[in-house]
Amino acid sequence: MLLLASKSPRRRQLIEQLGIPFRVVDVDVDEVVPRDTPVELITAHLALLKSKGYNNPLADGEVLLTADTIVVHRGQVLGKPHSRDEAIAMLRALSGDSHLVYSGVCLRNAHRQRVFTEATTVFFRHLDDETILRYVDQGTCFDKAGAYGAQEWIGMVAVERIEGCYYNVVGLPVSRLFQELQSFRSSQ
Repeated sequence: MLLLASKSPRRRQLIEQLGIPFRVVDVDVDEVVPRDTPVELITAHLALLKSKGYNNPLADGEVLLTADTIVVHRGQVLGKPHSRDEAIAMLRALSGDSHLVYSGVCLRNAHRQRVFTEATTVFFRHLDDETILRYVDQGTCFDKAGAYGAQEWIGMVAVERIEGCYYNVVGLPVSRLFQELQSFRSSQ
């Protein structure tokens, strides 16, 4: 049984679409990253931190999955916006430019763990302020790193192309996850 430690409805939906039976579990940790952590390792660090925050013993056959996703633009991490102005500023920065989306995933059972990271490059078209405000005022940008969801209206109009896994941008690199789960389970 897969235990998904995530509050993300997108991750839940992606796991459902994979057809893997799972149960959602709660993990509450302070997501603190040491300042000197390279940006490409932040999500792996956070996924591992979340995994360690699950204190219940794992039964045979149970695999805990924790994950984190960030957007990095020109070396700066763009988390979830805290205000309308911050969301607008993030989308203006991403407009007409490329950025990286990193997802870190940790798989753990009673005996071992595996942590991996996936990176995807996203290229945005130029967005005028009217388009940015239309999206921000819908209110769905506040629970998303970089203030946007590729699976939403803004993704349809802003994303010019993607190099790498589309689902990674949504929040979980499902193709890699599926392969890693198969390998993880077969080597038990």
